[in-house]
Amino acid sequence: MDLGLKGKVAVVTGGSEGIGKAVALSLAREGAKVAICARRPDVLERAAAEIQNRSGGEVEKSLLTPLMSPNARRLNGSSRLRSSVLDASIS
Repeated sequence: MDLGLKGKVAVVTGGSEGIGKAVALSLAREGAKVAICARRPDVLERAAAEIQNRSGGEVEKSLLTPLMSPNARRLNGSSRLRSSVLDASIS
């Protein structure tokens, strides 16, 4: 199914497990550039690798912690998506 998401940019918080991960995978399979956010680095790394391998798409990851300030929570380290316009945010 073509949802017209090719080249769009989406951020999925809680994207390392469960429904968030499934949404991120679906978006990536549709051609969206996906950034996933999570609190546990090991789970985040595994999820990003799995989504990228299963979709062949572009996946960025951002580690979020409860102690981070709101400004620091912006996709820290997302070099490829940093200059992109955000098309969707799913949390």
